[in-house]
Amino acid sequence: MDRKQHIAIFTTASLPWMTGTAVNPLFRAAYLAKDGERKVTLVIPWLSLKDQKLVYPNNTTFGSPSEKESFIRQWLEERTAFISGFAIRFYPGKFAVDKRSILPVGDISEIIPDEEADIAVLEEPEHLTWFHHGKRWKTKFRLVIGIIHTNYLEYVKREKNGKFHAFLLKYVNSWVVSIYCHKVIRLSAATQYYPRSIICNVHGVNPKFLEIGKERFEQQHSSNHQALTKGAYYIGKMIWNKGYGELLQLLNNHQKELAGLDIDLYGNGEDSDQVKEAANKLKLTVRVHPGRDHADPLFHDYKVFLNPSTTDVVCTTTAEALAMGKIVVCANHPSNDFFKQFPNCRIYDNDNGFVEATCKALSEEPVPLTDAQRYELSWEAATERFLKVSELNQGFATEREKNSSKEFASVSLNLWKSMEDTSAYFHHLALGFETTRRAFGAIPGSLQPDEEQRKELGLATSSKHSL
Repeated sequence: MDRKQHIAIFTTASLPWMTGTAVNPLFRAAYLAKDGERKVTLVIPWLSLKDQKLVYPNNTTFGSPSEKESFIRQWLEERTAFISGFAIRFYPGKFAVDKRSILPVGDISEIIPDEEADIAVLEEPEHLTWFHHGKRWKTKFRLVIGIIHTNYLEYVKREKNGKFHAFLLKYVNSWVVSIYCHKVIRLSAATQYYPRSIICNVHGVNPKFLEIGKERFEQQHSSNHQALTKGAYYIGKMIWNKGYGELLQLLNNHQKELAGLDIDLYGNGEDSDQVKEAANKLKLTVRVHPGRDHADPLFHDYKVFLNPSTTDVVCTTTAEALAMGKIVVCANHPSNDFFKQFPNCRIYDNDNGFVEATCKALSEEPVPLTDAQRYELSWEAATERFLKVSELNQGFATEREKNSSKEFASVSLNLWKSMEDTSAYFHHLALGFETTRRAFGAIPGSLQPDEEQRKELGLATSSKHSL
């Protein structure tokens, strides 16, 4: 049969929250659906008005899912220059202030009808399944692919009692991912290790940044003037764990060697006031600005992007800076392995290396990207990598049948499956009680959507329904 694959992409955030799990799954859906060979559905969280006000910037709110869908599609089409043929559906979510994250409410797998349940892509599978109570993902879908976006252990280690909490979280993450995913893709080796996982950067760059880089290069060579007239900058959510701590520490420790350096910091976040205070104490010229879209013309003339962060998995802004033709100075860290192939990526190993790389970058001109390098950063290339490592073009159904016959011939595999089924049942049982859910860290009242969410999403009001 030539029935099209139906790929349902579930993610943990959505625009206008400009975070990686909002932007990257959106582009993934657009480019997977672009050739028309697959049916693609993007499943994103819907927040009630009070949570929208906590999460979305500039007091942006939406009165209905259709209004939000229109906003998302317009944003996407302005950047891709093609009309996307994928569907968008919403699941009920709530914002956890303590975790700074949106968490699912109820059994979100039910958003996809059983007759359409073919392939599920879980963007941040651990995040989506920590508190899952409902049909088992591996039972509902023929194939479940988890994409690991976030280095949760690194974030948790930096909090109070961090080492102990990270130890527990490591095993919880491994537990839920193993019982709910057939395949696991880690964007880089900076993520937690998972059995049967593969490392591959399946993310690309917003096409707008590649266009900016190409225009800058053409402008520089056609008019015979220096296209990049500004010095160094950094952009990111303004919290200490997002690279600001490392950067300001480096600048503070090497003010003498970096004398004369001007740097602009752009971002919004909970630690903005503290970052400004720390920057003002330096003898160097460090200007702190509110966050802006990285594609804003304001950034076009910067030459050097400084990013010492070691909490990222694959930093989106680093990829964007390289696409725009800038020199990037970043740490020798697994999160930056993908970027080492580009000539404008300058890696440092220690403090002295940072100083040397920064000074050298400011004194040189960026190397123009080749067509092949530009393609490697694109979403077309990222989609090819995703299809290859997930084996979606290799007839997964046939492979499952072959593996199935082997399983029945193998006592050890049957035993493993039995243990996994028992483990999944225990998770389902434990997360079905409000007291247990709270002990695990779930938001109170998140076992089922409330009446407001049901009304906004047009969900069944009967208590017999999961959604």
